[in-house]
Amino acid sequence: MDKHQWNLPGMRGRAPEYRCETDVSEGLEAVALAEMRARLGRLARFSSTVAEGAGVVAFTYDGDLRILLKLQTVQAVYLLEHFAVARPKALLGDQHFRRLLALCETVLSLHPGGTCKTLVINAAGSDSSVMVRLKNELAQRLGLSAGADEGDLLLRLRPTPTHAQAGDGGGWDALVRLTPRPLATRAWRVCNYEGALNGAVAHAIVRLTRPDARDAFLNIACGSGTLLIERLAAGPARQVIGCDIDPRALACAQRNIDAAGATGRVALCSADARALPLPDHSADALCADLPFGHLVGSHADNVHSYPLILREAARIARPGARFGLITHEARLMEQLLADTGNPWRVQQVLRVELGGLHPRIFVLTRREKDV
Repeated sequence: MDKHQWNLPGMRGRAPEYRCETDVSEGLEAVALAEMRARLGRLARFSSTVAEGAGVVAFTYDGDLRILLKLQTVQAVYLLEHFAVARPKALLGDQHFRRLLALCETVLSLHPGGTCKTLVINAAGSDSSVMVRLKNELAQRLGLSAGADEGDLLLRLRPTPTHAQAGDGGGWDALVRLTPRPLATRAWRVCNYEGALNGAVAHAIVRLTRPDARDAFLNIACGSGTLLIERLAAGPARQVIGCDIDPRALACAQRNIDAAGATGRVALCSADARALPLPDHSADALCADLPFGHLVGSHADNVHSYPLILREAARIARPGARFGLITHEARLMEQLLADTGNPWRVQQVLRVELGGLHPRIFVLTRREKDV
């Protein structure tokens, strides 16, 4: 029976239970799960294990779906419905089609009328006659246009994964994205900058520094301001400072900060990351998106600058301060951190997927005393 049609005695006012799935950057499943547990509380129930590197966190949920739109460490959130059918063609049948239509209508109801204008289906064989017919009929019933490659209302169809198969032993899953664009696509980004960090990944790095309202937070080589804005989104801070040597980056960061409604809450300064105009032991938490040596900089540059940046960050960090940084130069960073004179203690290293690359996130703490 379609849960959207249930109206049984004693069930009035009871919130429906939704099956949901989030796309997460591979390697950040545990960080996303921690955010969801903190934000959703008892409204969400997760499986006992979340596979590291799977890029997915699935759960059931019986709260207001609009709360899910506030998740900050996930790429996208989907509403999921399982269909016990052998082939997608069966979804055109009246009963299954009405369930699929209701699923789409639930998502559309989360947004003001007219927000979504196009519908697209993402599936193997999406250009087949069956998929095209399904897309066209859904679009017509929903008052949308059928899109080709991109759509405001995204419907994914896939065979039910083996580990999640229902009692029928097979079938197909329909997943509808809750938002017209991925959640990781931040509305405040009005200025793009080469090598800019993904918003959801940046928020995860910030969370790994354990944000505190008393923090003096420093973003070294701040670029277009992604880590700065995500730090403010994570909660209040005593002071937020971003430094970069490139005036174009600072101008771009200021535009994004203004668009995020954070004007006056961030201090930007023009400075070389290897020699910052800040007092010793003045930062409680630090973040950096260091040059990967691909779009920005080179390996030779990194070999020269990374040791100096780590040393300067250690000078500014108070003892016990946490430093979250991301870099594709994993081997170089490991060598530097293994040095006997290194003032940083490694707390965690996460391998993540980012646009086809697999950089590492290093979570460090400043030693109480230099080694």
